[in-house]
Amino acid sequence: MWDIIQKGGPLMYLIILCSIVAMAVVIERLFHLYRIRIDINKFMETIGNILRRNRIMEAIDLCEKTPSPIARIIKAGILKHDRSRGEIKEAIEDAGIYEVPSLEKNLGTLATIAHISPLLGLLGTVTGMVRAFQVIQQKATTLNPVSPGDLAGGIWEALITTVAGLVVAIPTFVAYNYLVSRVKNFILDMDRSATELVNILSRRSDEY
Repeated sequence: MWDIIQKGGPLMYLIILCSIVAMAVVIERLFHLYRIRIDINKFMETIGNILRRNRIMEAIDLCEKTPSPIARIIKAGILKHDRSRGEIKEAIEDAGIYEVPSLEKNLGTLATIAHISPLLGLLGTVTGMVRAFQVIQQKATTLNPVSPGDLAGGIWEALITTVAGLVVAIPTFVAYNYLVSRVKNFILDMDRSATELVNILSRRSDEY
């Protein structure tokens, strides 16, 4: 393996670095999304029951103990429980503005790696082909016969970087799309929970 990497040239090291960064980002994002995952239906049902009993501080305390962006935006809405529906929605939206970037953190890095890895591989192939033809030219100027093995060996070494670039890009792109879909679903859950809270607080205001 080390011999193949060396034959691929300097760009192989950049491709390997991209693979390491991509793997680190994927692991970190998966762990983060797993850590903030909660049973949304159960959480909102509990919050609704607490608010209907007019235990505002208990609801806020539950949100603070729940390590999830959903709990934080719900807390922002509960803190405005005595305000109008519009003010509650505005508070929730403001809190969401700060939470969404944390969900999307480093996804741009994954997208960049998925796009540049094949390009790095292609660049390595082109530079490798240039070196291969330089060898052929040198042999031609010294009147040494150029064997098919000389040409095949140079092309083989040149194509290594293209293979490596694709090997890195394909799983990175798949992981990127998976993480984006997870984030989108999380944002939809945040919107749904926010709407449910606004409805709960509006009904509560009507009752009181």
